[in-house]
Amino acid sequence: MHPVIKYNSLEMAKNIEVCRTLTSQMFGLMFRSRIPADYAMIFVMKKPTSIGIHMLFMRFPIDVIFLNEEKVIVAMAHLLPWTGHKAMKNIKYIIETNPGAIERYGFSIGGQIVFEGI
Repeated sequence: MHPVIKYNSLEMAKNIEVCRTLTSQMFGLMFRSRIPADYAMIFVMKKPTSIGIHMLFMRFPIDVIFLNEEKVIVAMAHLLPWTGHKAMKNIKYIIETNPGAIERYGFSIGGQIVFEGI
């Protein structure tokens, strides 16, 4: 099954990369020059945890959506290359995607994200 991430019944990305291992989560989007317009990287933690996102070795800005265990949005951030950082507690999933996605899809705190095939 093709992985899908939806919000308010809208598919937010067709090109989805899932990071479950510590190594894949540590590197994330570092060292990439860009990502496709329809791209999202989702980090799946083994259990809800305190997490920090940094923008070291990043070449482009991203939007980040933090979800709890029920896949409810608890925080969002626009992060800039080399300067951005965001830390959160009790996070189970993180979605990193192209800048502007938060506004484009109307994400809001308390909103429900749906994953299929992930």
